[in-house]
Amino acid sequence: MSALDFLVELGTEELPPKALNTLAEAFLAGIDKGLQAAGLNYETKTVYAAPRRLAVLITALATQQPDRSINLDGPPRQAAFDAEGNPTQAALGFAKKCGVELSEIDQSGPKLRYSQSIAGKPTASLLPTIVEDSLNDLPIPKRMRWGARKEEFVRPTQWLVMLLGDQVIDCTILAQKAGRDSRGHRFHHPESVRIGSPSSYLADLRAAYVLADANERRDIISKRTEELATRQEGTAIVPPALLDEVTALVEWPVPLVCSFEERFLDVPQEALITTMQDNQKYFCLLDADGKLLPRFITVANIESKDPQQIIAGNEKVVRPRLTDAEFFFKQDKKQKLEDFNQRLQNVVFQEKLGSVYDKAERVSRLAAFIAQRIGGNAAWAARAGLLSKCDLATEMVGEFPEMQGVAGYYYALNDGEPEDVALALNEQYMPRGAGAELPSTLTGAAVAIADKLDTLVGIFGIGMLPTGSKDPYALRRAALGVLRILIEKQLDLDLTDAVAFAVDAFGAKVKAAGLNDSVLEFIFDRLRARYEDEGVDVATYLSVRALKPGSALDFDQRVQAVEAFRKLPEAAALAAVNKRVSNLLSKVEGSVPTVVEAKYFDNANEFSLYSAIQQADQAVQPMAASRQYSESLARLAALREPVDAFFEAVMVNAEDAKVRANRYALLARLRGLFLGVADISLLG
Repeated sequence: MSALDFLVELGTEELPPKALNTLAEAFLAGIDKGLQAAGLNYETKTVYAAPRRLAVLITALATQQPDRSINLDGPPRQAAFDAEGNPTQAALGFAKKCGVELSEIDQSGPKLRYSQSIAGKPTASLLPTIVEDSLNDLPIPKRMRWGARKEEFVRPTQWLVMLLGDQVIDCTILAQKAGRDSRGHRFHHPESVRIGSPSSYLADLRAAYVLADANERRDIISKRTEELATRQEGTAIVPPALLDEVTALVEWPVPLVCSFEERFLDVPQEALITTMQDNQKYFCLLDADGKLLPRFITVANIESKDPQQIIAGNEKVVRPRLTDAEFFFKQDKKQKLEDFNQRLQNVVFQEKLGSVYDKAERVSRLAAFIAQRIGGNAAWAARAGLLSKCDLATEMVGEFPEMQGVAGYYYALNDGEPEDVALALNEQYMPRGAGAELPSTLTGAAVAIADKLDTLVGIFGIGMLPTGSKDPYALRRAALGVLRILIEKQLDLDLTDAVAFAVDAFGAKVKAAGLNDSVLEFIFDRLRARYEDEGVDVATYLSVRALKPGSALDFDQRVQAVEAFRKLPEAAALAAVNKRVSNLLSKVEGSVPTVVEAKYFDNANEFSLYSAIQQADQAVQPMAASRQYSESLARLAALREPVDAFFEAVMVNAEDAKVRANRYALLARLRGLFLGVADISLLG
C-alpha cells in the first residue's frame, strides 16, 4: 500500500504562551486518535508549535483506508420468529439497527447475523474530519469568535496548510480554506511562505525567520542564555516554566543582556527577581555567591540591526517596576516589623477563629511549647511566632504576595532580631510543596509545625473538614508538612501533647470533644499514602498504626523496622503465630492473666518457650528503650523455633483452668514482646 507524508498547520493570532505546549500535545493526540480510529497506519508523528501556529507532521501515512468487514449477531432464531414463522419485534429491531431489510439478514444459523464488507476510503477524504475533530477537542477553557463569523477557537485563525504529499487537501476548517501558503516572521518576512512538501516544512519556515520546532527554540534560548551569563561572570536563573513561556512567545529568539542601576540591589533580591520573571519574562543573573547581579537577559523576537535599542527599551521598561519595589521596601522599614501586628488585629483569619493576630499569638505559644521538646530555643520560637504574620500587612507583600515570609526575614534583620528568628519567618511556610525545602533551624521547624497544627486544629474544630474534592485551607498539605519536618529532620515530638496544647489555646472557639483524636487520625492517615509512594506495604503501616504512637519519628522508625523484619525467613511464621495468639486471647473471658507460674507447666516445650521469652525480654528491653526496633525484631525472630515446638506439643485450652490461664499468660508475654514494636499479627 502506498504512503505519503501529511502536514497540517493552523495559523492564528498569537496563542496564549502558557497554554501553547498543552494545545500542541492535545492537537497531536487528537490527530493520532483519529488516524487510529480510521485504521490508517503511519511511521512517525511530530508536533510543532510557535506563537502563531500549531502544526502536525505525519510521515509515511497510508493513502488508502483498508477494507473492513463487520459481523453483528442478532437475537436467537426462536426469539426472532413466532410459531407461524412471522418475524418478531426482536428481528425487525435488529434489521433496523443494521440499517437493512430483514431479507438481507442471514437467518441460517442459530442466531440472526448481519455481515457487511466496507470498502476503505481514500485518506485524503478522511483527513479534514480528523483534523477538525482534533481542533474541536482541544482543551480551551474559553473560546472566542471574531468578526461576523460563527466559528470559535482560542484565537482568530488566519491560514490553513494541509498537504498529503505534494497535494493540497481540499477543505475548509475554522473559516480557513486549506492551501500550501504559510506565513513567515511578522517583521523579517511578513510575506506568505510556500510550503513545498511536508518534509520541507521546517526548512521553508526557517528561511522566513520562523523556527517552528519549540524544542529547537528552547535549546537556543537555554544555550545562548548560559553563554551570555558566563560572559557576565554569573549564572542565569532559568525556571523550566519560564523557559517554556518565553519559548512560546518568540518565533526567532535572540537573547540579549540588559542592566539596571546597582542601587536597586539594596532591595531584597527575591522581590526584584519576582517582578523581572513574572512581569517581564526576564532571566535574572546571580554571582558566584548567589547574589543578584545588576543585569538580566531578555529574549527578543527579532534580529535587530541595532540591538542596543531593544536593550535600552527593556531597561526603560523594568526601571519603574524596580522603583516600585524599592519604594515599598523603604516605606515598610519606617516602622518596626512588630508594629504591623496592629493592622492584623482587624484582618480575619477565619470568621469563627478570630483575626490573623489571634493566630499569631496562638502560634507563638505553641511554637515555644514545641521548641522546648525538640531541643530548640523557646524564647526565639515564641518571638518568631508573634512576628510570623506581620509582613502580610506590609506594602511589599501587598504588591508581591510571593514575598510573604521573605519580606519578614529582611525586616526582622533590619530590626536587629536574632538570625534564627528572622529565618523562621520565612521557614514557617516550609515545605511549600511536595519534596520542597524544609526549615533549616529548630526555631523555623517549631514555628512551621505550630502554624500548621494551629490551622488543622482550628478548622477541624469548627467542623470544616476537607472533602475528596475540596480542601480550601490546604489541610492535607499542612499535615504532610508536619510529618516531613518531624521525620526527615529527626525531631522527636509527641503530637498527642502538641495537638492537645493547640486545642486548649482555642478555648471555646472550637468543639473540643473528640477533636484531639480526629486531628491526630487525619495527620497519621497521611502517612499511609506517603509509605505507599515509597513502596511500603499497607500492612506494615497498619501494624504500626494499631499501636497509635504519638511521635511521627517513632512511627517511621517502627515502620522501617517492620519492613526489615518482613524480609527475614521467620517473619511469615511469626506473623501467623501472632495472629493465632491474638485470636486466642480475644476469646478469653474477663482480663487476660498476666502472671506466668512455672509450677503449672507440664510439658518440656512450655519450659523452653518460657525460658526463650525471658531471655528475649531481657535482650530487647534496652533495645526498645533506645528505639532499636530493627534489632529488637531481629532478636525476636529467634523465638520461632520454641514457638513452633510449643504449638505442636501443647494444647492451650487445657481442661484445668489454672493450667489454661497459665498458658494464656505465657502467650500474652510472647505477644507483648512483639507489641513493643508493632502488631505483626496484621502482617499475615
